[in-house]
Amino acid sequence: MTVKVTERDESKMSHEGQAAGLRIWDVHQQGQLVGMFHNEQEAHQYRVELEDLENQRTTQ
Repeated sequence: MTVKVTERDESKMSHEGQAAGLRIWDVHQQGQLVGMFHNEQEAHQYRVELEDLENQRTTQ
C-alpha cells in the first residue's frame, strides 16, 4: 500500500485560501485523495493510522 502526505499546490487552492495564507496537506492512498488537513502533524497521524489498518488486514 502506498500512503503519501503532500502539501497542496497553491494552484489548486482558492484565491481566498491563498490570501488567508492557508496551507493544506493532502493524504493519498494508492493514488486516491483520502484526507485533507490544515495541520501537517494530523495528516501524518492519519497516514500512520491508514498504514496500521492495512498491516492488520494483511496479517489476518
